Amino acid sequence: MKVLLINCVYKKGSTGKIVYDIYNGLLQDGYECTICYGRGLRVVEKNVYKCCWELYAKLNNLFSRFTGVMYGGCLLSTLNLFHIILKEKPDIVHVHCINGYFVNIYGLITFLKKHNIKTVLTLHAEFMYTANCAYSLECERWMEGCGKCPRLKQETKSLFLDNTALSWKKMKKAFDGFDSNLVVASVSPWLQERAQSSPILLGKKHITVYNGLDTSVFCLSEKYDSLRCDFGLDNKKIVFHATSGFLTDKNHIKGGYYVIEMAKRFLETDKDVVFVVAGSYDNLSDIPPNVILLGRVTDQTKLAKWYSAADVTLITSKKETFSMIVAESLCCGTPVVGFEAGAPEMITIPEYSDFISYGNSDKLFNMLKTYLYFKTFDREVISTQAQMKYGKKRMVNQYQTIYKEMMNK
Repeated sequence: MKVLLINCVYKKGSTGKIVYDIYNGLLQDGYECTICYGRGLRVVEKNVYKCCWELYAKLNNLFSRFTGVMYGGCLLSTLNLFHIILKEKPDIVHVHCINGYFVNIYGLITFLKKHNIKTVLTLHAEFMYTANCAYSLECERWMEGCGKCPRLKQETKSLFLDNTALSWKKMKKAFDGFDSNLVVASVSPWLQERAQSSPILLGKKHITVYNGLDTSVFCLSEKYDSLRCDFGLDNKKIVFHATSGFLTDKNHIKGGYYVIEMAKRFLETDKDVVFVVAGSYDNLSDIPPNVILLGRVTDQTKLAKWYSAADVTLITSKKETFSMIVAESLCCGTPVVGFEAGAPEMITIPEYSDFISYGNSDKLFNMLKTYLYFKTFDREVISTQAQMKYGKKRMVNQYQTIYKEMMNK
């Protein structure tokens, strides 16, 4: 069987690593496999195609700010992608995260539909059924066709026009009639529930497949003493927070504001609690002395050591469609505390985590104290259970089952 994978990036970012793991897993199991991606450095590897030029993607990004339509345009790179698909003749096309101004999404979905190509669409965010925003938060205008967008600038970057209703109609038209050859895989039950209730993806076949990770890296490590020593954390309790970007704006979706608030509260009550933050940051002020900012941690082994060194991992996002942070932390044997954000509380292992209503600082502070001082866990048990649940091999096997069922049908 031949599978062609499409994603915005390759080997980098969460989805790039996931697609890379699927690709290698399929090759190891005897599949023919091809990757098409649009953004980032050109990779010279067999059966790996970069179908868009960086300057062209940036021009499409700029163009979309005038049109107000994020997922159109990209004529040349989209035709290039069509050419690769027709040349490779895959049995299955597996589409992942394809925002990033490298492909005309409406055109790609229509092309796959018209050519009767069996397609798996994995949802990592919400934009394929909202037709606009990656995180709709409390807004449900996508259930009615969008338009009059309350977060137009933040979500579409449009300079003048609100064309969210037009984008919605174009996305719905692309998916209309694409039924027998399409399977929609959401990375969490929360995301599946929303996708299958959306007018755009209503009536399609839906399934949940958890994201997988490399459990040879994300596992309970005993080699973290040097980290504690280097940062002067011997005999300290560590609250670990990992994020793509750390901002202290109270309205930011990743909730860095609440990490700082928790740190300030512990500074008043227990100076032996230290907050360690992994994530890019810029020009932050008023950071309490019990917060250590690591910046972006690209070394996955080092990141796993920080998870293992921590007493608890703190999640403060407003919304998440999965949460690799939850999966990575549990695989390293570290329990999780945080706000309810949609998917995290549904994909976690309940015995080793607690989630409370978003923004409730008092309850979050008390829950952190409970996990730091009063709860005890067998971290080997946590790690073992989590690796069985979130391992990349399980993810690859689930996708193979989907592929085989589609081919047999």
